[in-house]
This record gives sequence, structure tokens and C-alpha cells, in this order.
Amino acid sequence: MSTRRDFLKTAAGLAAASAMGGLPMSAMAADGYYKIPLKKPLKIGFVYIDPIGNIGWSYQHELGRKHMQEVLGDQVQSVAVENVADARAEAVFRQLASSGHQLIFTTSFSFMNPTLKVAKEFPNVIFEQATGFKTAPNMGNYNGRFYEAQYLSGLVAGAMTKSNKIGFILPFPIPEVYRVVDAFTIGLHETNPKATVSTVWVNTWYDPGKEREAAQTLVASGVDVIATHTDSPAPMQVAESHGIYAIAQDSNQIKYGPKAQLTGVIDNWGPYYVETARRVLEGRWKPESTWGGLKSGIVQLAPLSPAVPKDIADLVMKRKAEIENGTFNIFTGPLYDQSGKLKVPAGKSLSEGELLGLQWFVKGVEGKAS
Repeated sequence: MSTRRDFLKTAAGLAAASAMGGLPMSAMAADGYYKIPLKKPLKIGFVYIDPIGNIGWSYQHELGRKHMQEVLGDQVQSVAVENVADARAEAVFRQLASSGHQLIFTTSFSFMNPTLKVAKEFPNVIFEQATGFKTAPNMGNYNGRFYEAQYLSGLVAGAMTKSNKIGFILPFPIPEVYRVVDAFTIGLHETNPKATVSTVWVNTWYDPGKEREAAQTLVASGVDVIATHTDSPAPMQVAESHGIYAIAQDSNQIKYGPKAQLTGVIDNWGPYYVETARRVLEGRWKPESTWGGLKSGIVQLAPLSPAVPKDIADLVMKRKAEIENGTFNIFTGPLYDQSGKLKVPAGKSLSEGELLGLQWFVKGVEGKAS
């Protein structure tokens, strides 16, 4: 089963492993930048796997596109194609490339291989693929460290729960998901060592019905805070209707849970889209793997609820600053897995490679690690 998002692997080995046939190496200038015969205004295409709607994954990419258009003005001309199923992706990419779009952002993990295939056919088009790991001379990738904001959300949840039971709705068993749940739980235990996290796998990124059912199941089990790594506002709405708390995902969901929302994870792609388009315009683009977090602005923390105590709010801001300046590592030992096995000794931290391949739950997470 293909999934929309997956983990980035380190770029160093992957660029060499990526398919490079069919691309003119003369396009790679001596300064390392990939050169294309640029036409202005730069026509840019965005491809979304879901409907744009007014919240969630594709909506945040659309906000990023609009931000880029506003900042760069008549230097660029952009268009978005929404609700593109995997089976249509290759044809959509090819149509955009054939119609003069010289920079194309494909915003789903399941778009990775079709993007690579079409990139080889259009050497004068630059492709950027969200959340995958393959690169080519004219194809880069980008992702967010969503786990950083989830750790901060865990600090808040630990302070606000009264039942010591937190629910977490999960899409697919991939490292991105393990990272966010584990980071959340590490934060949770920093403010409340007694709290536990109950998990429910829904095997979808976006299905309001399944997400609502999972949230109702968690409420019935006694949780009083619901977190999720899926995209619809259904869990937030369930929390609001039951008078409990919830953590937002992808977008600020305060309009769906004015009393329920404690804080959450916001995806902010605008700065990345502006910078990437500028690099192409200035002839400074090269295929890279970007993994940005709070410091980069790709990941943001939703505003804290007024219900959050001041000492916890101060701790959140302190940790946020430490993450941004590199003085605090979330995944520092001792860390134990669900069975109690020591996975990260005291004084040690998970490496970037270990984070990118993470596939186990920390102690305190209940439910099968699938």
C-alpha cells in the first residue's frame, strides 16, 4: 500500500543511487548548480493528493504556494492541481512539464517514483518531491521535523491530563509516525511520568469517518487528551463535543475546537517554496534533501491555550528555544522501548540515521508497534 508521506533518508548515498540516465550532465555547472534555460516568469506547478479544502496537509501546501506567489510577485506564475490520485500522478506531472512549467512540486510520498520517472524525461524542468528520499540531477526532496512540535505538545498534554490517559490516532507504521509518537511521549513524561499513550491505527491519512470512530473509541477508554497524526479535524471535533482536550495536526484547528485545542503542529511550507523558487530564478538550485524543523520555520507550534498554566507555557517556550539553537536533543537517553529494553543509554542520543529509520515505541506507549 502506498502512503502519502514517508521518512527521508540521508542524501549522501541516495544521490549516487538515484537513477541519472537520460539527463544531460552538461546541465550541471562547474559551481555545482543545475542549470536550465530559464523562461520568465517562472511557471511553477504544485500537485496535491487531496482536495485543498480549508484545513490539513494539502491546504497547508496551498497556503505555501500563495505565500510564494505573494512574495515573488510577477517573477513567478503558479498553478495547483488538487485531488490527484496515484494512478493519475505521472500524467499530471507530464502535462505540467509539457506546458512550460519549469519547477514542479509534488507533495506526496506516493508521488516519488512517478516524479523521478518524469524528471528523467524533462531535463529542463526542476522537480521537488515532498517527504520522499530519492534525488536526481533535476529532482530534490523536502520534509519537516514534525516530531519537534509534537514533543512540545507532549509537555502540555502531560500537564493538562487528569486521567493520565492520552489517546493517539495513527495512520501508517512508518518512521515518521514512530518519531512523532515517541517525541510526544518523551515530552509527556517530562511533565507527567505517570501518563500513558493509547494508540489506534486507522491506516489512512485522511478519512473523517475512521478518525472520528477512533477518537470515540479512545474517549470511551477514558482518555482526556487526543493527539493525532492524521489530517481531518474529526478528532478535534470529538474532543470538543466531549469536553476534553486535543492536539491539532497540520493546521491550526482552533475553529473546530475552541475549548479543546491545547496547541499542535502546523506545517508551514511558504518559506521553503519562496527560497526554492528564488534559487531556480537565480541559477542557484541543486538537488538536495531538506529536513527542516522549528528553526527553519517549516514546522511551527500552534498557539498555546489560555488554559495551559504559566509554568508549563514557560517550559514549552524554553524547550522550543533550546531545540532551535541546538542545545536540547529530544531523543537523549536513557530511553526504553515498550518492553522496558534500554534502547538509548544515558548521555547518548539517537543519530540522524537512527531517527530516519525509527520503528519502535518508547516506554509508556500502549498498543502494538505494527
